[in-house]
Amino acid sequence: MSVAMPIAFNAWSAMLNNFVVEKAAFTGVEIGILQSLREVPGFLSFTLIFVLLILKEQTFAVLSLALLGLGVCLTGFFPTVYGLYFTTIVMSIGFHYFEAIKQSLSLQWLSKEEAPIVLGKLLAVGSLTSLIVYGCLWALLEIFQLPYWINFVVAGGICILLAIIMYFSFPAFPSKVEQNQNLVLRKRYWLYYLLTFLSGARRQIFVVFAAFLMVEKFGYSASQVTLLFLINYAFNFMFAEKIGGLIGKFGERRALTFEYVGLILVFIAYGLVENASIAALLYVLDHMFFALAIAITTYFQKIADPKDMASNAGVSFTINHIAAVVVPALLGLVWIWSHSLVFYIGAIFALLSLIAAQFIPKSPAPNQETRISFRSKVIES
Repeated sequence: MSVAMPIAFNAWSAMLNNFVVEKAAFTGVEIGILQSLREVPGFLSFTLIFVLLILKEQTFAVLSLALLGLGVCLTGFFPTVYGLYFTTIVMSIGFHYFEAIKQSLSLQWLSKEEAPIVLGKLLAVGSLTSLIVYGCLWALLEIFQLPYWINFVVAGGICILLAIIMYFSFPAFPSKVEQNQNLVLRKRYWLYYLLTFLSGARRQIFVVFAAFLMVEKFGYSASQVTLLFLINYAFNFMFAEKIGGLIGKFGERRALTFEYVGLILVFIAYGLVENASIAALLYVLDHMFFALAIAITTYFQKIADPKDMASNAGVSFTINHIAAVVVPALLGLVWIWSHSLVFYIGAIFALLSLIAAQFIPKSPAPNQETRISFRSKVIES
């Protein structure tokens, strides 16, 4: 699964900005609307729990991958504003349901001790796949100069093929704990929900506008953007597993503090940059910092009831996408007036995340979810 997803999604991401500008004459307004529409299925991820009344998580994950592949396949055939809106929604439904289920299954199948390292290893596997994808994509665009639609069909088709192979070749792996079959929102998870919400808002600014900056302001070609992605995932492949190990060693609060301080500086630099090479360096640094977001997932695993994993996967993705649905469209309007202001707003979200991260206790656990709850229990005792 960690191989199939990036084949389709990362090829789509690498080509999207150039495709929409060259073939559909997108501006910041249209790309903002498209990215907001892309996040609507993420906002509706809480419906996952209702689908799981009918389908097993593993089966639904594979079907979601196939739908992701289908959406990517169709993208190149609809080079219009509304055609791209439609194919993006199809792709996004598959992507967001898959990501929610992947998180749920990972936290169910992995122990708390091995989770940071194995999640880092999965990220490294995805990054290695992405390296191969971007290398092939660069060759197809730069050397063979194949049209966009062929590249979209190849990437989406491979994802569909792998989903079919997984569906028929792998057994059903049992869950260790029977999952709650209803929506779960618990007051004691409030800090996790807040970190997830802020992460969604901040992530969108990077995903949507940092990449768009490269194309619109600095004139990067599709092959150059692909090469930039290639560098990103080379770093992820080399360091993701080590980052997972460091999170296990130093704890979630320190890892997230380091990430958010770095992101504040990067976002401010985005707002000031006038050099294409420096902008590319910032893009790579930005992507590296986001690998530390594994710490939010491992923090939740330590404080949560094991029965809440499936239900919370959908709920947390919905919370993550509350801001993600609104931010791209609103900041698309801001983008027309000032590119820099968009990234300064990103720095503010990173600062709020930094403040929230300070409430994570040194050793998170049930009934010790935040430093506030821990101190109150000490005082009571």
